Amino acid sequence: MRVDYPSLSQSIASLTSGEDDPIALMATVACEVHHADDRFDWTGFYRVTEPELLKIGPYQGGHGCLVIPFSRGVCGAAARTREVQLVPDVDAFDGHIACASSTRSELVIPVFDKTDRLLAVFDIDSDQHDAFTQDDADALSGILSNVFSSADPLS
Repeated sequence: MRVDYPSLSQSIASLTSGEDDPIALMATVACEVHHADDRFDWTGFYRVTEPELLKIGPYQGGHGCLVIPFSRGVCGAAARTREVQLVPDVDAFDGHIACASSTRSELVIPVFDKTDRLLAVFDIDSDQHDAFTQDDADALSGILSNVFSSADPLS
């Protein structure tokens, strides 16, 4: 099963309409995205909880890492640079953190609140090499922007 991004976007928009709580939004997005495509093995958020530090947020899949500094891993790189990280082979990514030994490729997208402050990163892992495309990154970035542009900042 491959994701139908227009339908996914419409479904998420409908489910999150009027909601501004970031955790509620993250839980809904993680669930909907995770079940939209067979490539998505782990899907979830790492929240910015203090300067230069991410902590696990709502997710779907097996256990994730609890804490990730901005200085480590693919999630840290996305948070540090504020740029999408599209990694076709995690073994080739210097400093990759192996939260799950089955992960072969990864897509991590920075998430910003309505004040353009980094709220979290959205992490999708796959047990397949080269599972993600730029189209995936673009479509998911658009969905995240639509959902979180009205979210209140986390305190």
